[in-house]
Amino acid sequence: MSRRTYNLPPLSTLTTFEAAARHLSFKNAAGELGVTPGAVSHQVKALEAELKVPLFRRVHQRVLLTAQGAQLYSTLLRSFTEIANDLRAIRESGGEKRVTIGATSAVAQLWIADVLAGFWRDHPDVTVDQVISDHGFGKAPTIDMYISYGQDHRAGWEQRALYCDEMIVVGSPAMAERLRNATIADIAAERLVHLDAAEGHWTTWSDWFRAHGVPEPEARGLRANNSMIVLRAAMDGQGLALGWRRLMAPLLESGRLAVCGPHRMASPHGYYLVSRVDSELSTPARMLREWICNALQEG
Repeated sequence: MSRRTYNLPPLSTLTTFEAAARHLSFKNAAGELGVTPGAVSHQVKALEAELKVPLFRRVHQRVLLTAQGAQLYSTLLRSFTEIANDLRAIRESGGEKRVTIGATSAVAQLWIADVLAGFWRDHPDVTVDQVISDHGFGKAPTIDMYISYGQDHRAGWEQRALYCDEMIVVGSPAMAERLRNATIADIAAERLVHLDAAEGHWTTWSDWFRAHGVPEPEARGLRANNSMIVLRAAMDGQGLALGWRRLMAPLLESGRLAVCGPHRMASPHGYYLVSRVDSELSTPARMLREWICNALQEG
């Protein structure tokens, strides 16, 4: 008799491998799964040892799928997606209406929370699960839709443009008062709070200084891999942060953050709602998608 039903490896190793393959990053997979990169590496090595083939090629600081890894990832993605769709259909047949939406920590807290509050008032029978990640989502089987800064070409799903924003420098009210007429050189001399985002298209201080025709100052200040931690540091007067005016409107209107200096920059990317195609979305998911798009048009 087989030591395991269907002779499959443990599900934990398969789900960990799928996340690492989807992100092509152990670090980003760890962020999604809520574990350490070392734990992801351990699970992947255990799976490779069981299958007796390498699934990833380590190239400098990147990982790429081998032919066997790509084959396994394709099968898992197709299988997990089919399972997720079947579970969704079963839940709906049992009367449960559930939608899952993903967003970064800042988008979730500063924008999506208010949108969902309005949606729940009109549709109290629909349960909306939020998945928060600053490491991207890709074509995650358990996600119906997510908010992306810039188009996510890896997903292969429908992508609706939501809005473009304006990038500004923000800090505590005291710093804003001191830097009211600041030059770019003045900004460069301040302590900066950097977002170490996993997504390569995320706008950084390097982009900001380049757009204003000056070299980026030598690295100094604070770094964080969570956008709300970056904004919290700026609110606490620990340094200056880059932000999106429309997204940060609640913090600006409440006075917790303030604009530092007169400089502006058109956001290089817009925000998009990335969702499954209609045939893969439940009726509640389609309702939420339209609600989000309509809320932006009215806002």
